[in-house]
Amino acid sequence: MPEKLCRMVTLGCKVNQYETQLVLEALEQNGFREARDDETADLCVVNTCTVTSNADSRSRQVIRQLAKHNPGTRTLVMGCYATRDSAAVERLPSVFEVVTDKRELPDVLARHGIVDMPSGISRFEGRRRAYVKVQDGCILRCTYCIIPQVRPGLRSRSAADIEAEVRRLIDNGYQEIIITGVHVGHYGVDTSRGRLGQPPFRLPHLLRQLDKIPGRWRMRLSSIEAAEVDDEFIAAAADCEHLCAQFHPALQSGSNTVLKRMRRRYSVESFLDKLDHMREVLDHPAFATDVIVGFPEETDAEFDETLETCQRAGFMKIHIFPFSPRTGTPAATYPGQIHGTIRQERIARLEQLECELAESYYGSLLGRRLEVMVESESTRDGWVCGTDRRYVPVELPGTVDDIGKMCYGRGIRTTQKYLEAERENSQHVTPGLQSGVSHS
Repeated sequence: MPEKLCRMVTLGCKVNQYETQLVLEALEQNGFREARDDETADLCVVNTCTVTSNADSRSRQVIRQLAKHNPGTRTLVMGCYATRDSAAVERLPSVFEVVTDKRELPDVLARHGIVDMPSGISRFEGRRRAYVKVQDGCILRCTYCIIPQVRPGLRSRSAADIEAEVRRLIDNGYQEIIITGVHVGHYGVDTSRGRLGQPPFRLPHLLRQLDKIPGRWRMRLSSIEAAEVDDEFIAAAADCEHLCAQFHPALQSGSNTVLKRMRRRYSVESFLDKLDHMREVLDHPAFATDVIVGFPEETDAEFDETLETCQRAGFMKIHIFPFSPRTGTPAATYPGQIHGTIRQERIARLEQLECELAESYYGSLLGRRLEVMVESESTRDGWVCGTDRRYVPVELPGTVDDIGKMCYGRGIRTTQKYLEAERENSQHVTPGLQSGVSHS
Protein backbone atom coordinates (compact mmCIF):
# COMPACT_ATOMS: atom_id res chain seq x y z
CA MET A 1 0.00 0.00 0.00
CA PRO A 2 1.57 3.34 -1.01
CA GLU A 3 2.46 5.75 1.75
CA LYS A 4 0.08 8.70 2.20
CA LEU A 5 1.53 12.11 2.94
CA CYS A 6 -0.11 15.08 4.68
CA ARG A 7 0.85 18.66 5.34
CA MET A 8 -0.61 20.66 8.26
CA VAL A 9 -0.79 24.45 8.53
CA THR A 10 -2.21 26.30 11.53
CA LEU A 11 -3.06 29.97 11.80
CA GLY A 12 -4.23 31.71 14.93
CA CYS A 13 -4.67 30.75 18.54
CA LYS A 14 -3.55 27.99 20.87
CA VAL A 15 -6.91 26.26 20.47
CA ASN A 16 -6.34 25.98 16.72
CA GLN A 17 -2.86 24.58 17.31
CA TYR A 18 -4.29 21.92 19.62
CA GLU A 19 -7.02 20.98 17.14
CA THR A 20 -4.51 20.63 14.30
CA GLN A 21 -2.43 18.27 16.43
CA LEU A 22 -5.55 16.20 17.12
CA VAL A 23 -6.26 15.90 13.39
CA LEU A 24 -2.62 15.02 12.70
CA GLU A 25 -2.74 12.15 15.17
CA ALA A 26 -5.99 10.94 13.59
CA LEU A 27 -4.34 10.95 10.16
CA GLU A 28 -1.29 9.09 11.50
CA GLN A 29 -3.55 6.41 12.94
CA ASN A 30 -4.89 5.95 9.43
CA GLY A 31 -1.59 5.54 7.59
CA PHE A 32 -0.51 9.12 6.93
CA ARG A 33 2.77 10.78 7.80
CA GLU A 34 3.78 14.42 7.51
CA ALA A 35 5.44 15.33 4.23
CA ARG A 36 8.97 16.67 4.25
CA ASP A 37 9.75 19.98 2.56
CA ASP A 38 10.84 18.24 -0.65
CA GLU A 39 7.78 15.97 -0.85
CA THR A 40 4.34 16.58 -2.34
CA ALA A 41 1.48 16.03 0.08
CA ASP A 42 -1.58 14.01 -0.89
CA LEU A 43 -3.65 15.83 1.68
CA CYS A 44 -3.25 19.34 3.10
CA VAL A 45 -5.09 20.52 6.19
CA VAL A 46 -5.39 24.24 6.93
CA ASN A 47 -6.78 25.46 10.24
CA THR A 48 -7.79 29.07 9.63
CA CYS A 49 -8.25 32.18 11.76
CA THR A 50 -10.59 35.14 11.33
CA VAL A 51 -9.84 37.34 14.34
CA THR A 52 -8.65 40.13 11.99
CA SER A 53 -8.92 40.93 8.29
CA ASN A 54 -5.20 40.15 7.99
CA ALA A 55 -5.93 36.66 9.35
CA ASP A 56 -8.53 36.15 6.61
CA SER A 57 -6.06 37.26 3.95
CA ARG A 58 -3.30 35.07 5.36
CA SER A 59 -5.62 32.05 5.38
CA ARG A 60 -6.43 32.48 1.68
CA GLN A 61 -2.76 33.02 0.86
CA VAL A 62 -1.70 29.82 2.61
CA ILE A 63 -4.32 27.74 0.80
CA ARG A 64 -3.20 29.07 -2.59
CA GLN A 65 0.48 28.43 -1.80
CA LEU A 66 -0.25 24.85 -0.76
CA ALA A 67 -2.07 24.20 -4.03
CA LYS A 68 0.84 25.66 -5.99
CA HIS A 69 3.58 23.69 -4.23
CA ASN A 70 1.60 20.44 -3.89
CA PRO A 71 0.16 19.81 -7.37
CA GLY A 72 -2.72 17.39 -7.31
CA THR A 73 -3.24 17.66 -3.56
CA ARG A 74 -6.60 17.88 -1.85
CA THR A 75 -6.99 20.55 0.83
CA LEU A 76 -9.30 20.27 3.82
CA VAL A 77 -9.99 23.65 5.42
CA MET A 78 -11.36 24.16 8.91
CA GLY A 79 -11.23 26.89 11.55
CA CYS A 80 -12.92 30.20 12.19
CA TYR A 81 -12.45 31.74 8.72
CA ALA A 82 -13.82 28.56 7.12
CA THR A 83 -16.89 28.89 9.34
CA ARG A 84 -17.38 32.61 8.71
CA ASP A 85 -16.99 32.59 4.90
CA SER A 86 -17.18 29.02 3.65
CA ALA A 87 -18.27 30.12 0.16
CA ALA A 88 -15.05 32.09 -0.35
CA VAL A 89 -12.96 29.18 0.90
CA GLU A 90 -14.69 26.68 -1.39
CA ARG A 91 -13.62 28.72 -4.42
CA LEU A 92 -9.92 28.47 -3.58
CA PRO A 93 -7.73 26.00 -5.53
CA SER A 94 -7.51 22.35 -4.41
CA VAL A 95 -10.11 22.77 -1.66
CA PHE A 96 -12.28 19.64 -1.51
CA GLU A 97 -13.85 19.98 1.92
CA VAL A 98 -14.70 22.94 4.17
CA VAL A 99 -15.49 22.14 7.80
CA THR A 100 -17.80 24.86 9.09
CA ASP A 101 -18.43 23.21 12.47
CA LYS A 102 -15.54 21.40 14.14
CA ARG A 103 -17.98 19.21 16.03
CA GLU A 104 -18.63 17.55 12.67
CA LEU A 105 -14.93 16.93 12.01
CA PRO A 106 -14.99 13.20 12.95
CA ASP A 107 -17.89 12.61 10.53
CA VAL A 108 -16.16 14.61 7.79
CA LEU A 109 -12.94 12.63 8.16
CA ALA A 110 -14.86 9.33 8.32
CA ARG A 111 -16.42 10.08 4.91
CA HIS A 112 -12.90 10.10 3.51
CA GLY A 113 -11.78 6.88 5.18
CA ILE A 114 -10.16 8.44 8.24
CA VAL A 115 -11.73 6.70 11.22
CA ASP A 116 -10.90 6.22 14.90
CA MET A 117 -10.61 9.91 15.84
CA PRO A 118 -8.56 10.05 19.06
CA SER A 119 -10.16 11.55 22.18
CA GLY A 120 -7.03 13.56 22.90
CA ILE A 121 -3.43 14.12 21.89
CA SER A 122 -0.28 12.30 22.97
CA ARG A 123 2.35 14.83 21.88
CA PHE A 124 2.68 18.35 20.48
CA GLU A 125 4.64 18.38 17.25
CA GLY A 126 7.62 20.71 17.21
CA ARG A 127 7.04 22.19 20.68
CA ARG A 128 8.61 21.92 24.12
CA ARG A 129 5.32 22.57 25.89
CA ALA A 130 1.91 21.08 25.12
CA TYR A 131 -1.49 22.75 24.90
CA VAL A 132 -4.58 21.00 26.25
CA LYS A 133 -7.95 22.31 25.11
CA VAL A 134 -10.51 22.05 27.90
CA GLN A 135 -13.50 23.86 26.37
CA ASP A 136 -14.81 25.50 23.23
CA GLY A 137 -17.21 28.33 22.46
CA CYS A 138 -18.00 31.78 23.81
CA ILE A 139 -21.37 33.26 24.77
CA LEU A 140 -20.23 36.84 25.35
CA ARG A 141 -21.09 39.64 22.96
CA CYS A 142 -18.15 42.03 22.96
CA THR A 143 -18.90 44.51 20.19
CA TYR A 144 -15.61 44.01 18.32
CA CYS A 145 -15.37 40.22 18.36
CA ILE A 146 -16.51 37.79 15.65
CA ILE A 147 -15.50 34.64 17.56
CA PRO A 148 -18.88 33.99 19.29
CA GLN A 149 -20.42 33.79 15.82
CA VAL A 150 -17.93 31.23 14.51
CA ARG A 151 -17.54 29.29 17.78
CA PRO A 152 -21.02 29.59 19.30
CA GLY A 153 -22.25 28.00 22.50
CA LEU A 154 -20.18 26.38 25.23
CA ARG A 155 -18.77 22.85 25.20
CA SER A 156 -16.61 21.63 28.07
CA ARG A 157 -14.61 18.40 27.93
CA SER A 158 -14.93 15.88 30.73
CA ALA A 159 -12.42 16.26 33.53
CA ALA A 160 -11.56 12.57 33.19
CA ASP A 161 -10.59 12.95 29.51
CA ILE A 162 -8.56 16.08 30.29
CA GLU A 163 -6.71 14.41 33.16
CA ALA A 164 -5.94 11.34 31.04
CA GLU A 165 -4.55 13.54 28.30
CA VAL A 166 -2.39 15.58 30.70
CA ARG A 167 -1.01 12.39 32.27
CA ARG A 168 -0.23 10.99 28.82
CA LEU A 169 1.63 14.14 27.79
CA ILE A 170 3.64 14.19 31.02
CA ASP A 171 4.51 10.51 30.55
CA ASN A 172 5.71 11.40 27.06
CA GLY A 173 8.15 13.94 28.42
CA TYR A 174 6.29 17.26 28.35
CA GLN A 175 7.13 19.23 31.47
CA GLU A 176 4.83 22.18 30.81
CA ILE A 177 1.12 21.89 30.04
CA ILE A 178 -0.87 24.95 28.97
CA ILE A 179 -4.60 24.82 29.76
CA THR A 180 -6.42 26.57 26.94
CA GLY A 181 -9.82 27.11 25.38
CA VAL A 182 -11.88 29.75 23.61
CA HIS A 183 -13.18 31.04 26.95
CA VAL A 184 -11.36 29.05 29.62
CA GLY A 185 -13.04 30.79 32.54
CA HIS A 186 -16.40 29.38 31.41
CA TYR A 187 -15.16 25.80 31.71
CA GLY A 188 -17.96 23.75 33.24
CA VAL A 189 -20.69 26.37 32.84
CA ASP A 190 -22.50 24.18 30.31
CA THR A 191 -22.02 20.87 32.13
CA SER A 192 -22.92 22.32 35.55
CA ARG A 193 -26.33 23.51 34.44
CA GLY A 194 -29.31 21.41 35.40
CA ARG A 195 -27.40 19.06 37.70
CA LEU A 196 -29.74 19.22 40.68
CA GLY A 197 -28.15 18.18 43.95
CA GLN A 198 -24.66 18.05 42.45
CA PRO A 199 -22.04 20.71 43.13
CA PRO A 200 -20.69 22.59 40.10
CA PHE A 201 -17.37 21.55 38.60
CA ARG A 202 -15.73 24.65 37.19
CA LEU A 203 -12.24 25.83 36.30
CA PRO A 204 -10.91 26.04 39.90
CA HIS A 205 -12.03 22.44 40.50
CA LEU A 206 -10.34 21.29 37.29
CA LEU A 207 -7.07 23.00 38.25
CA ARG A 208 -7.12 21.34 41.68
CA GLN A 209 -7.78 17.92 40.10
CA LEU A 210 -4.93 18.27 37.62
CA ASP A 211 -2.60 19.56 40.31
CA LYS A 212 -2.81 16.17 42.03
CA ILE A 213 -0.95 14.55 39.13
CA PRO A 214 2.50 13.78 40.55
CA GLY A 215 5.83 14.54 38.94
CA ARG A 216 8.15 17.35 37.99
CA TRP A 217 5.96 19.35 35.66
CA ARG A 218 4.21 22.68 35.61
CA MET A 219 0.80 23.90 34.48
CA ARG A 220 0.05 27.26 32.90
CA LEU A 221 -3.29 28.92 32.20
CA SER A 222 -3.53 30.51 28.75
CA SER A 223 -6.00 33.23 29.70
CA ILE A 224 -8.65 34.21 32.21
CA GLU A 225 -11.28 36.95 32.05
CA ALA A 226 -11.02 39.45 34.91
CA ALA A 227 -14.72 38.93 35.64
CA GLU A 228 -13.96 35.28 36.47
CA VAL A 229 -11.10 36.00 38.87
CA ASP A 230 -13.07 35.46 42.08
CA ASP A 231 -12.05 34.30 45.55
CA GLU A 232 -12.50 30.64 44.61
CA PHE A 233 -10.23 30.96 41.59
CA ILE A 234 -7.54 32.85 43.51
CA ALA A 235 -7.63 30.29 46.34
CA ALA A 236 -7.19 27.46 43.84
CA ALA A 237 -4.34 29.30 42.12
CA ALA A 238 -2.60 29.70 45.48
CA ASP A 239 -3.10 26.05 46.45
CA CYS A 240 -2.00 24.44 43.17
CA GLU A 241 1.70 23.57 43.42
CA HIS A 242 2.09 22.94 39.69
CA LEU A 243 0.25 26.07 38.49
CA CYS A 244 2.55 28.89 37.39
CA ALA A 245 1.97 32.32 38.93
CA GLN A 246 1.54 33.94 35.53
CA PHE A 247 -1.88 35.00 34.29
CA HIS A 248 -3.34 36.63 31.20
CA PRO A 249 -6.44 38.73 31.97
CA ALA A 250 -7.41 40.63 28.81
CA LEU A 251 -7.79 44.36 29.52
CA GLN A 252 -8.58 45.47 25.91
CA SER A 253 -8.79 49.11 27.03
CA GLY A 254 -7.84 51.07 30.11
CA SER A 255 -10.65 53.59 29.63
CA ASN A 256 -14.06 52.96 31.20
CA THR A 257 -15.85 54.78 28.39
CA VAL A 258 -14.16 52.59 25.77
CA LEU A 259 -14.83 49.45 27.81
CA LYS A 260 -18.52 50.38 27.81
CA ARG A 261 -18.50 50.74 24.00
CA MET A 262 -16.73 47.39 23.79
CA ARG A 263 -19.41 45.86 26.04
CA ARG A 264 -16.82 44.44 28.43
CA ARG A 265 -17.96 43.16 31.82
CA TYR A 266 -15.72 45.12 34.19
CA SER A 267 -14.47 48.58 35.00
CA VAL A 268 -10.87 49.69 35.14
CA GLU A 269 -11.15 49.93 38.91
CA SER A 270 -12.48 46.38 39.35
CA PHE A 271 -9.85 45.03 36.96
CA LEU A 272 -7.02 46.60 38.97
CA ASP A 273 -8.61 45.43 42.23
CA LYS A 274 -8.51 41.83 40.96
CA LEU A 275 -4.80 42.14 40.16
CA ASP A 276 -4.10 43.66 43.58
CA HIS A 277 -5.96 40.81 45.29
CA MET A 278 -3.94 38.22 43.36
CA ARG A 279 -0.71 39.98 44.35
CA GLU A 280 -1.76 39.81 48.00
CA VAL A 281 -2.39 36.06 47.88
CA LEU A 282 0.12 34.74 45.31
CA ASP A 283 3.90 34.89 45.26
CA HIS A 284 4.87 37.77 42.98
CA PRO A 285 2.54 36.88 40.07
CA ALA A 286 3.22 38.11 36.54
CA PHE A 287 0.45 39.52 34.38
CA ALA A 288 0.19 39.71 30.60
CA THR A 289 -2.75 41.23 28.75
CA ASP A 290 -4.32 42.16 25.41
CA VAL A 291 -5.00 45.76 24.39
CA ILE A 292 -6.92 46.95 21.31
CA VAL A 293 -5.62 50.28 20.03
CA GLY A 294 -7.76 52.62 17.94
CA PHE A 295 -11.23 51.38 18.89
CA PRO A 296 -13.86 53.58 17.17
CA GLU A 297 -14.04 57.08 18.65
CA GLU A 298 -11.07 56.44 20.97
CA THR A 299 -9.87 59.92 21.92
CA ASP A 300 -6.37 60.96 22.89
CA ALA A 301 -7.58 61.27 26.47
CA GLU A 302 -9.05 57.75 26.44
CA PHE A 303 -5.82 56.33 25.06
CA ASP A 304 -3.87 58.18 27.76
CA GLU A 305 -6.14 56.44 30.29
CA THR A 306 -5.11 53.11 28.78
CA LEU A 307 -1.43 54.00 29.19
CA GLU A 308 -2.06 54.98 32.81
CA THR A 309 -4.00 51.79 33.52
CA CYS A 310 -1.27 49.61 32.03
CA GLN A 311 1.29 51.45 34.15
CA ARG A 312 -0.77 50.89 37.30
CA ALA A 313 -1.36 47.23 36.41
CA GLY A 314 2.37 46.63 36.00
CA PHE A 315 1.96 44.21 33.11
CA MET A 316 4.96 42.11 32.19
CA LYS A 317 3.73 41.64 28.61
CA ILE A 318 1.18 43.51 26.49
CA HIS A 319 -0.15 41.95 23.28
CA ILE A 320 -1.10 44.97 21.17
CA PHE A 321 -3.75 44.75 18.44
CA PRO A 322 -4.81 47.57 16.12
CA PHE A 323 -8.59 47.63 15.90
CA SER A 324 -9.79 45.54 12.96
CA PRO A 325 -13.46 45.96 11.99
CA ARG A 326 -15.10 42.57 11.46
CA THR A 327 -18.22 42.50 9.29
CA GLY A 328 -21.13 41.31 11.39
CA THR A 329 -19.97 42.92 14.64
CA PRO A 330 -21.50 46.13 16.04
CA ALA A 331 -18.14 47.91 16.24
CA ALA A 332 -17.64 47.56 12.49
CA THR A 333 -20.51 50.02 11.97
CA TYR A 334 -19.57 52.48 14.70
CA PRO A 335 -18.77 56.04 13.59
CA GLY A 336 -15.44 57.59 14.37
CA GLN A 337 -13.11 54.95 12.92
CA ILE A 338 -9.54 55.89 13.86
CA HIS A 339 -7.08 56.79 11.09
CA GLY A 340 -4.19 54.36 10.59
CA THR A 341 -1.47 56.91 11.30
CA ILE A 342 -3.04 57.74 14.67
CA ARG A 343 -3.27 54.04 15.51
CA GLN A 344 0.38 53.49 14.65
CA GLU A 345 1.49 56.43 16.78
CA ARG A 346 -0.48 55.08 19.73
CA ILE A 347 0.85 51.58 19.18
CA ALA A 348 4.42 52.92 19.27
CA ARG A 349 3.75 54.67 22.59
CA LEU A 350 2.23 51.53 24.09
CA GLU A 351 5.12 49.39 22.82
CA GLN A 352 7.58 51.72 24.54
CA LEU A 353 5.63 51.45 27.80
CA GLU A 354 5.56 47.67 27.45
CA CYS A 355 9.36 47.57 27.19
CA GLU A 356 9.71 49.70 30.32
CA LEU A 357 7.22 47.59 32.27
CA ALA A 358 8.87 44.35 31.16
CA GLU A 359 12.31 45.45 32.28
CA SER A 360 10.87 46.66 35.58
CA TYR A 361 9.25 43.29 36.24
CA TYR A 362 12.39 41.41 35.21
CA GLY A 363 14.30 43.55 37.69
CA SER A 364 11.96 42.52 40.48
CA LEU A 365 13.23 38.94 40.04
CA LEU A 366 16.89 39.79 40.53
CA GLY A 367 18.34 37.58 43.24
CA ARG A 368 15.50 35.08 43.04
CA ARG A 369 15.97 31.47 42.14
CA LEU A 370 14.32 30.73 38.79
CA GLU A 371 12.98 27.50 37.34
CA VAL A 372 13.66 27.75 33.61
CA MET A 373 12.39 25.54 30.82
CA VAL A 374 15.20 25.62 28.27
CA GLU A 375 13.91 25.96 24.70
CA SER A 376 16.86 26.88 22.48
CA GLU A 377 20.52 27.82 22.30
CA SER A 378 21.41 31.49 22.68
CA THR A 379 23.29 33.48 20.07
CA ARG A 380 26.04 33.60 22.71
CA ASP A 381 28.27 30.55 22.90
CA GLY A 382 27.74 28.54 26.07
CA TRP A 383 24.34 30.07 26.84
CA VAL A 384 20.75 28.86 26.41
CA CYS A 385 17.34 30.55 26.33
CA GLY A 386 14.13 29.60 28.07
CA THR A 387 11.23 30.81 30.17
CA ASP A 388 10.75 30.70 33.91
CA ARG A 389 7.52 29.91 35.76
CA ARG A 390 6.32 33.49 35.32
CA TYR A 391 6.95 33.30 31.56
CA VAL A 392 9.90 35.66 31.77
CA PRO A 393 12.47 35.06 29.00
CA VAL A 394 15.73 33.98 30.62
CA GLU A 395 19.26 33.42 29.33
CA LEU A 396 21.64 31.35 31.43
CA PRO A 397 24.77 29.23 30.92
CA GLY A 398 24.04 25.87 29.33
CA THR A 399 24.42 23.56 26.35
CA VAL A 400 22.24 21.99 23.69
CA ASP A 401 21.76 19.03 26.05
CA ASP A 402 19.66 21.26 28.31
CA ILE A 403 17.00 21.92 25.65
CA GLY A 404 13.63 20.58 26.76
CA LYS A 405 14.72 20.30 30.40
CA MET A 406 14.09 22.32 33.55
CA CYS A 407 17.18 24.17 34.76
CA TYR A 408 17.70 26.50 37.69
CA GLY A 409 19.36 29.87 37.98
CA ARG A 410 19.36 33.13 39.89
CA GLY A 411 18.62 36.45 38.20
CA ILE A 412 21.66 38.73 37.99
CA ARG A 413 20.99 41.27 35.20
CA THR A 414 18.08 42.63 33.16
CA THR A 415 17.55 43.95 29.66
CA GLN A 416 14.30 44.98 27.95
CA LYS A 417 14.27 41.60 26.23
CA TYR A 418 15.25 39.07 28.88
CA LEU A 419 16.56 38.34 32.36
CA GLU A 420 20.11 37.03 32.60
CA ALA A 421 20.73 34.38 35.26
CA GLU A 422 23.66 32.51 36.72
CA ARG A 423 23.29 28.75 36.73
CA GLU A 424 22.49 26.87 39.94
CA ASN A 425 22.58 23.17 40.66
CA SER A 426 19.07 21.76 40.79
CA GLN A 427 20.15 19.33 43.50
CA HIS A 428 20.21 22.21 45.96
CA VAL A 429 16.76 23.56 45.11
CA THR A 430 14.33 23.25 47.98
CA PRO A 431 10.78 21.95 47.41
CA GLY A 432 9.31 25.40 48.05
CA LEU A 433 10.85 26.65 44.84
CA GLN A 434 8.37 24.54 42.92
CA SER A 435 5.72 27.17 43.74
CA GLY A 436 8.05 30.07 43.04
CA VAL A 437 9.02 30.90 46.62
CA SER A 438 12.24 32.85 47.01
CA HIS A 439 14.85 31.50 49.38
CA SER A 440 17.25 34.40 49.09
